[in-house]
Amino acid sequence: MSTGSSSKRAQGAAPGDEVGQKFHCDNCQANVTDSVRISCSECPEFDLCTTCFSRGIELGAHRNDHPYRVVTRHRFPIFTETWSADEELLLIDGLRQFGMGNWKDAAEHVGTKTKEECEQHYNEVYVGSASWPLPDMDRRFDVKFARPHGDRKNGSAASSKCKTLSSQPSNHEIVGYMPGRLEFETEYENEAEQVVKDMMIADDDSPEEVELKQIVLRIYNGKLDRRQQRKRFIFERGLLEYRKHQSIEKKRTKEERELVGRVKVFARMQTKEDYDALTAGLLSEHALRQRIAQLQEWRRNGITSLDDGAQFEAERSQRLSRRATTLRDSAHLLDRLQKIVLARSVREVEPSKTLVRKSVNPLDIENAEGVELLSPSERDICSRLRIFPRPYLVVKEALLAEYARTGILKRRQARQLVKIDVNKTSKLYDFFVQSGWIKAPNRAAVLAARDRMVSQEPS
Repeated sequence: MSTGSSSKRAQGAAPGDEVGQKFHCDNCQANVTDSVRISCSECPEFDLCTTCFSRGIELGAHRNDHPYRVVTRHRFPIFTETWSADEELLLIDGLRQFGMGNWKDAAEHVGTKTKEECEQHYNEVYVGSASWPLPDMDRRFDVKFARPHGDRKNGSAASSKCKTLSSQPSNHEIVGYMPGRLEFETEYENEAEQVVKDMMIADDDSPEEVELKQIVLRIYNGKLDRRQQRKRFIFERGLLEYRKHQSIEKKRTKEERELVGRVKVFARMQTKEDYDALTAGLLSEHALRQRIAQLQEWRRNGITSLDDGAQFEAERSQRLSRRATTLRDSAHLLDRLQKIVLARSVREVEPSKTLVRKSVNPLDIENAEGVELLSPSERDICSRLRIFPRPYLVVKEALLAEYARTGILKRRQARQLVKIDVNKTSKLYDFFVQSGWIKAPNRAAVLAARDRMVSQEPS
């Protein structure tokens, strides 16, 4: 069951649809706009065609014993000969819904008049009335002068024809519009149908449940109205032809694009003609201001003719071009110099990196096995070289045994004898020499040791 006026009106219809207020049978959905309809006096916005009424149709809360009204078209004039009573009511209702001065939407609501005719009629009959704000209620007309209401014309089509869009890739693949269905892939408030898709008004529903469902349907109808308004805005402004708008935007300067972008918020409050006039006027003003500023600059530079001004602009363009080239070359040269300096600094810093050694923390051997066998100096050297006491004692025993056997021990021999880090072996060798356990070899000691080794060899 229809619950709001939105279900009976085709406001903001898509291109090609007839506009104006429509009434449909709530049972068979037949269009009863231009015929007799039965309106229930108890159920709001409930209409039936004469066929369904004669069958005693009952829907939802409507019962066939409810009081009703027989509604026909009011074809007779009341204020002017060319406006019927129905058109007068639709005009007032349209202005009340869409706002005073919104003649385009009001004309679409009437459906049989253009926006110019609506504005002229309202100003003459209502604003210009001697009994303003009421019109002249004493006028009399012969019914035969009334124009037949079936002679309808599309008011919006009379003022501006909307081009029917064809199903092309630019429509349904790029902007998501499907002309055959007059829909977008993603509609405004796209989830609106989720709330009402499974809703049913059953005969055993309580009045509270019926009222709640009607409220939900009214909210849904409001969403449909807002969706339709946005579609109408898109169709009227030709926003689907995005390539055309892109080409227009590309022809404008950056300042002009920013100016148009700032006034786009007013597009929804104006008709297409008014908005185009506004943007054209602002762009013209911007161009005039730029031209005035240019002429003032010419005058400050002593230029008094257009030819001299054109020459001045050409020379300035050449100067700016040369300056840009110079700046570009300078930037390139500066970049090369920076790379050269950076490469040299890297080469100077890299050798010093090999000299910097990472400091190593001393090893804690206070609780290590065999630490009690070491002297304080031996504990210190083991901690600094990060050698545990047991391995140190093995190295010490090996080096001192070799020294006792040969009577001489060179640093190179110690490195060959002990297979650990050569740096640690050298430092242990120096420690043993410093402690007096090993004497540093001299030439005489080396010769004596060699003779002793030869004498010990078997003959």
